[in-house]
Amino acid sequence: MSEHAHILLVDDDPDLLRLLTIRLKAGNYRVTAVGSAEAALARLAVELPALVITDVQLPGRDGLALFDEIRRQHAALPVILLTAHGTIPDAVDATARGAFAYLTKPFDGKLLMEKVAYAINLSTVMPAPASGDEGWRAELISRSAQMAELLAEAKLVAGSDASILIRGPSGTGKELLARALHNASRRAKAPFIAVNCGAIPEQLLESELFGHVKGSFTGAVGNREGLFQAADGGTLFLDEIGDMPLPLQVKLLRVLQERAVRPVGADQTRPVDVRLLSATHRDLDVAMAEGQFREDLYYRLNVVTLTLPPLAERREDIALLANHFLQKLAAKYQKPLNGFAPDALTALVAAPWPGNVRQLVNVVEQVCALATAPLVPLSLVQRALRVPSLEALSYNEAKQRFERDYLIQLLRLTDGNVADAARLADRNRTEFYRLLQKYELTPALFRADGDPVAD
Repeated sequence: MSEHAHILLVDDDPDLLRLLTIRLKAGNYRVTAVGSAEAALARLAVELPALVITDVQLPGRDGLALFDEIRRQHAALPVILLTAHGTIPDAVDATARGAFAYLTKPFDGKLLMEKVAYAINLSTVMPAPASGDEGWRAELISRSAQMAELLAEAKLVAGSDASILIRGPSGTGKELLARALHNASRRAKAPFIAVNCGAIPEQLLESELFGHVKGSFTGAVGNREGLFQAADGGTLFLDEIGDMPLPLQVKLLRVLQERAVRPVGADQTRPVDVRLLSATHRDLDVAMAEGQFREDLYYRLNVVTLTLPPLAERREDIALLANHFLQKLAAKYQKPLNGFAPDALTALVAAPWPGNVRQLVNVVEQVCALATAPLVPLSLVQRALRVPSLEALSYNEAKQRFERDYLIQLLRLTDGNVADAARLADRNRTEFYRLLQKYELTPALFRADGDPVAD
């Protein structure tokens, strides 16, 4: 969420600094305003903001030098440059080197706020927690409203011993949520044990869960505790409960009713004190209708339901998660990686993510293994996402596609300012307008209302 996100504002014009501060605070941002690059670097040493907005022309060390230092120290921190017409080429160059965007003075206030909102959305800096101990959910990286609501509900029910069914598509982090529920419960110091019911052969699953006694079957050379006994006093997480065979569902139901387990081959039951969490990506209502899942067991497991959203429904978390995984994997591969280039982050946020967080981890690991520079470029992200290459085109078709894409890039870069775009393209304004008409591109569409242009 952008609410209360911290912005560092750098400009030597006190009037402009005051005006921008008022505008940004009205947008519910927290603003620190300074008048020089040196003061900005001092503030960065104290607190890392979610975004830096800096004028290019500053006394002493200029804004471009400040940007270079920020890129060296905090490669993933987004920077928006404020520039006069005379410094546009420098700003364009800085944008190519990783600056998030630049705005030419005088700039439209609405456009500024749109750029700021988008930069904050891509920022990998976590907002400061409101209050309280958040250690129980440390591995659940999020700032989305949807996840905040889910985690608040999880914290509320964690204190009880009620059985919880965690739903959600594969790869959304159901085990992480289960572990967080355990961490927030009174059982936090006792064992947390997770088992995937779909990954263990049916003939072994009963022994794995309930244990066995010596001689109960071929290969049972001694007594063995099951996972229920190992989790005594703590939490047992049964992942993919929907894949559990029907005969074993009956035995699990009995354990939940009697609070005791009977190892395979044993005559006596043994009491256990276990909080049961379960998860599935299957539709258990359909499974019950088809006779593949017991209704009585379902109601035992489903005292409370928590549903994890797919990653595509929490896109504001993608940049945070990607940077979190990059930091962990960079340490694993012993690589000096600082973050993603802005266009690389944009590509990650826009991707469909059918494999959810698990797929994101895979993509980040690929780029981490292949990266040769501190800032992960767009090309590596596209490769990991398996973005299809251009189909075979004729020379004229390829030329036209390039021209159109080039014009769109220029209009985006200059926020629809035709004079600036023509100057960057080294074309006179009349010729540039002719090219825009050829491809039916309207500069006004790029000025304040986002990018409605469709390919």
